[in-house]
Amino acid sequence: MSNKPLYVAFVWHMHQPYYKDLLTGEYVLPWVRLHALKDYYDMVALMDPYPQIKATFNLVPSLLLQIEDYAAGTAKDKFLEVTVKDPKDLTSAEKFFILKNFFLANWDTMVKPYPRYYDLLLKRGRFVSGADIARVAKHFTTHDWMDLQVWFNLIWFGLDYRENDPVIKELFAKGKNFTNEDKIAFLAKQKELIGKVIPKYKEARDRGQIEISTTPFYHPILPLLCDSNVARVSMPDIHLPHVRFRHPEDAETQVKRAVEYFEKLFGYKPVGMWPSEGSVSPDIIPIIADQGIKWIATDEGILARSLSSSTGMPNLASQEILKPYVIQKDGKQINIVFRNHFLSDRVGFVYSRWSGEDAAKDLIHHLHNIRQSLPQSDQPYLVSIILDGENAWEYFPDGAKSFFNNLYCMLSQDPLLKTTTVNDFMEQFPPQAYLPKLFPGSWINNNFRIWIGHEEDNKAWDYLLNARSLLEGAVVDEEKLKTAWEELYIAEGSDWCWWYGDDHSSENDDTFDALFRKHLKNIYTLIGQPAPNYLDLPIKQLKVVAPIKEPTYLIQPIIDGEVSNFFEWLAAGVFDIEKAKGAMHQSQTILKKIYYGFDLANFYLRLDASFDLGIEEAHGLSYAVTIFAKDKYQIQVKFNSSLQKYEAEFMRVTPEGTTEKISNLETFAIKKVIEIGFPFALLEVEPDQEVQFSVSVMRMDQELEVWPKGGVIAFNVPTENFEAEHWFV
Repeated sequence: MSNKPLYVAFVWHMHQPYYKDLLTGEYVLPWVRLHALKDYYDMVALMDPYPQIKATFNLVPSLLLQIEDYAAGTAKDKFLEVTVKDPKDLTSAEKFFILKNFFLANWDTMVKPYPRYYDLLLKRGRFVSGADIARVAKHFTTHDWMDLQVWFNLIWFGLDYRENDPVIKELFAKGKNFTNEDKIAFLAKQKELIGKVIPKYKEARDRGQIEISTTPFYHPILPLLCDSNVARVSMPDIHLPHVRFRHPEDAETQVKRAVEYFEKLFGYKPVGMWPSEGSVSPDIIPIIADQGIKWIATDEGILARSLSSSTGMPNLASQEILKPYVIQKDGKQINIVFRNHFLSDRVGFVYSRWSGEDAAKDLIHHLHNIRQSLPQSDQPYLVSIILDGENAWEYFPDGAKSFFNNLYCMLSQDPLLKTTTVNDFMEQFPPQAYLPKLFPGSWINNNFRIWIGHEEDNKAWDYLLNARSLLEGAVVDEEKLKTAWEELYIAEGSDWCWWYGDDHSSENDDTFDALFRKHLKNIYTLIGQPAPNYLDLPIKQLKVVAPIKEPTYLIQPIIDGEVSNFFEWLAAGVFDIEKAKGAMHQSQTILKKIYYGFDLANFYLRLDASFDLGIEEAHGLSYAVTIFAKDKYQIQVKFNSSLQKYEAEFMRVTPEGTTEKISNLETFAIKKVIEIGFPFALLEVEPDQEVQFSVSVMRMDQELEVWPKGGVIAFNVPTENFEAEHWFV
């Protein structure tokens, strides 16, 4: 066991998609503005009382550009426009927009703790359709609209301003009956706080407490810009776009412009870079090195694949992961560090459910376990904890303040754990080990599947290349041509393909899809060419969505609306809606998990809700399971108020979209959970035939939510050999 301190490098990655339409100047979503009030400022301000703590903040240039726009007061978004407007002047469409969008926050931590805000949510209804919103809007008073305008923006102010700014502190204390003067006051404070974000990072950097690193300008996946065929290294059988995308000059531009913008903003050149999504390949090394970048980072899985001499994944010893390496290509070299996957994900996805003190103790405990596992030597070791620095904290009850205060306090007092910036560690301990090769991949599964390979992703790459090819030969006004190229670089960002395919989905899928196509349309408009008709059609389509767990054995649950025992659904497939929501700003959903499975003759489905199914409000909801087999079918479960019980019907859906009742369905129950069972014979399917289904929740025949979003879950009717084929030790 080593008695030397273990070095810890926190790298907080700050990023949002580029929401601005360059032709209209409008931001389609408000998350840069709102996160600036909380996470972008608070994350660095939280370090002020702990001068011994050091960290690295990776600030994406396109994010900083948007923050500058808001700080200057030149940015506009629909959310801000309807906030500023006098409630008496709101149109019906604007009222609908407010009721639909002004509860987009984590309800448990950002709505329920504030009585007036929560009352407004209940007045609107927790789970509402468009028809519900239009009807309820008539019952909102002028005071309701004013309070809702204020509260939606107020909850995004971070703890620093809540506790120390007299205006914001007073507004939280007041809680309701806000006035126009109150609104003017918080809007002024909003602009003031956004204007402090970038100077706050400069201040912390100037005193030597943080390092600021960067990312290619519009957050593209650099390896795919250099050569889309690089995706085949990790996925040999992947289906790629029709035409190979191979424009390393675009990668060079994205990196070069990032460094130039950084230098203009901060007065010096960055030395570190988190490549977008930790995506790396040998081709990007000379491009990055040529711009003076000295270190990059990616996931430890990339290290494992890079050190492997076969297609398998080696088991890495701690000391192999916990040291930087040097990687060379074409006579250029760069240092590279590797993200501790377990600890990074623990901070981002686990600790929000713990008390701040317990979470901090757990992280310290794991760090000491790592330190104690290391051999006695003079070799310094570095644990790199790298994750999103903004989205996770709204899931913590106090915005993660307790976690960070406990963590920073414990680390400040621990002589065997020493925080550092990545560059400080590199300068003190220059890397000695050379990496023989660099495996191409990202921090997610060590490949690029999120961004290429799915039909939707490939279509986006084809559309991008078509626009780029036309742009290359365009003869047009210099300023318009410059803007057209800017639109292209924006469209190269990783965020668009993040939402295409079957990997992620959110309530903003349509918005992201439309904005990507709008950026491409703008290119055609700027160079005086008609946009292709295909850019008017959504790329995002119905898809088969993979559950987090496939069925493994045959099951025979008791259909009683109870989870009768632990093993009843253990072998079932599971679709986790909490994980499938994707967007961190998704409001609470009605359903939270879908379990499904079968025996040789029957299909079984279990729906877990996020609230008590026995309450009166729940009786107004109905559930539909849409099934695609030989024909299209639907199971409809509704509450019969006259009989005070639920009833279920099995229906066939006609080609015209109407339903024909086949039979009543007796095998279902609703108590703690919703359980449904029916024989495969109703579907007229044979063993091994594919069946697809989705689940929707409705009120008064208005759809409130459907899962999976924009897709279906698929399975094959089991054969007699099902268990033998899926058996494992």
